[in-house]
Amino acid sequence: MKPVLPLLVLSLAAIGTAQAAPTVSRLTPPSELFATGQPDPVIARFLPGQRFDLQATVKPEAGQRITEARFFIDGKPVSAPVALRDCASGCVKGVPAESAIATVRAVSLDKAGRHEFTVVATQGNGEKVTARGNFEVVPFDVATGGKVRNVILMVGDGMGASQRTAARIVKGGYAQGKAIAPLAMDTFPATALVKTASLNSVVTDSSPGMTSYVSGNKNNNNEEGVFPDDTTDPFDNPRIEYLSEYLHRTQGKALGIVTTADVFDATPAGNAVHTSNRGAGTGIVDQFFDDRGNTGLTVLMGGGRKWFLPAGTPGSERADGNDYAFSATDPHTAEIVRRWGAAPGSKDKGRDLIRDFQGAGFQYAATKTEMDAATGADRLLGLFAFSNMNVALDKIDGRRGAKKGITGSVVDDYGFPDQPMLDEMTTRALSVLRKQRNGFVLMVEGASIDKQAHNMDTERWMLDTIEFDRAIQVAQDFAREQGDTLVIVTADHECSGAALIGGSMLTDSALRAAGEARGVANLRDKVVGVYEKAGFPRYRLAADGYPEATDIDYRLLVGYGANADRHEDWRTNNTPLRDSQQPLVKQEPLKWYPANPMERDDAMGDFLVTGQVPGESAVHTATDIPLSAFGPGALAFTGVIDNTDVFFKLAQAAVKGTTAPADARGSKRPRK
Repeated sequence: MKPVLPLLVLSLAAIGTAQAAPTVSRLTPPSELFATGQPDPVIARFLPGQRFDLQATVKPEAGQRITEARFFIDGKPVSAPVALRDCASGCVKGVPAESAIATVRAVSLDKAGRHEFTVVATQGNGEKVTARGNFEVVPFDVATGGKVRNVILMVGDGMGASQRTAARIVKGGYAQGKAIAPLAMDTFPATALVKTASLNSVVTDSSPGMTSYVSGNKNNNNEEGVFPDDTTDPFDNPRIEYLSEYLHRTQGKALGIVTTADVFDATPAGNAVHTSNRGAGTGIVDQFFDDRGNTGLTVLMGGGRKWFLPAGTPGSERADGNDYAFSATDPHTAEIVRRWGAAPGSKDKGRDLIRDFQGAGFQYAATKTEMDAATGADRLLGLFAFSNMNVALDKIDGRRGAKKGITGSVVDDYGFPDQPMLDEMTTRALSVLRKQRNGFVLMVEGASIDKQAHNMDTERWMLDTIEFDRAIQVAQDFAREQGDTLVIVTADHECSGAALIGGSMLTDSALRAAGEARGVANLRDKVVGVYEKAGFPRYRLAADGYPEATDIDYRLLVGYGANADRHEDWRTNNTPLRDSQQPLVKQEPLKWYPANPMERDDAMGDFLVTGQVPGESAVHTATDIPLSAFGPGALAFTGVIDNTDVFFKLAQAAVKGTTAPADARGSKRPRK
């Protein structure tokens, strides 16, 4: 028998002297082909000609450096510069310093179908590694109708089916099981259910929830218009071209953004800004202005004045730490400027961004009164609060009080008593955008449906849903008049797991007494009417379109399935929670507002509802959300669809023409 040991020693020696090849740890666009070796499902999809970045993170063997990287699509070299940067600094934890990131900016393909892309990277000793992924270019269908000139996206942040139903009950009421008056969104002829997962979770946040609709691709939570990467710079990630950028570049369309949130917030920014950090406020608002030539930004309205005021000005929160400045010499970011046509940026916390907007021809409005006066504006900037605007309940309360000479309302405490309602903002935005010869894309967000659902502040999110529906009515009226405008109403996700559990069995005075008596027996067993005991809650509307009162007899009761701890007494909270994003929140009188639901509720009624989630707030859920559509191409939005499908349906209608019958009631025919 021959000895085995010498052969084993020789084999180990051979292994020890073999050269190790580099490895690819990340390949972008993301694909299952790279992640698991399986070609399906295809993760990344693009329109013909839509731009996106290619990127790979490559780790060499010890003691080596990556010296070259090349990208190929369908076996053909990509004819664009490859920027190669190392990870000696500026890369995320866990990525070795000797790793390199190779990037090609602003690639596009016209040929429809599936495509395979590869990266071939070489280290100093000549060893190579190849990795492959895939993506799809989605073809346009043959149109059976004309192109739509305008696209309006109405986004009720956090608005699921329960929020819509609650608004219908409060606004219109029911009689013997029939809705007395539908919501505006109820009258849209087409409805779909939308799957809302992000790139890295079944539960999305607002950033990828929005960008999926306007880029056709999944993003990670907290990221906007970019794929994830391995650097710490929030503004250098691989980009995806937005609908606004694509339609402005190819058709000259304008962009309008209207929100009741701070304009730097995830949903408004997710229509025009490319960043992996939704909280990088200074850089986000700078990008709105600096890259307006790419997006066609013409209207920007909401809160967020704190990002526009020079640092040192009372209320300003501009800071260099959340701004950006691309290097002119490092190709990794210099190619963003050269290939995407993006502004290089600057760390300029002392910048007066309002003055810059005005210098570029934007009329500026700081109040509703000034917005109403902007009748001849061709471009409009409206900033009505330091951060998020006040919610509908508090704005309406302030207006009603002002008519009676009463001060000291919530809007007075915040220092902005003259804020517009969302429908008023939408009306003014459309008056500006309708002048655009090539049409427009307008996004209108009812932001605090989500924010107040997080707070489990039932009456505040219900009235914000009504405010949002009034804005929908404005958009629908415009679309019906024009005949060439497609309107969709949807949400980025559902928030709080809101559930309409029934109706109160008590009058409001009896409910107040039950709270004083305290305990589960008084505030649950004697109050919550289920099934036939729920009845039909009846709210009376005032002339302004909102309930005369929310603390009514036999009120609607709402529970939460994704809730934090709270004490429940079913009555309207006197004040909203303290908004931590407000720059003056630590000063009087805002510092006296409750910081969280448990502080707000203060064990009132001694009916503790134990939360199912950690923390102080209710959270988003993975529940599918409704989408409704009106106008030419509306009936393309049916069935159960992915959130990214919305992008391709909108682009089809705007670029090639509609493929489904339109709701033509009272409408002109779309342009051919």
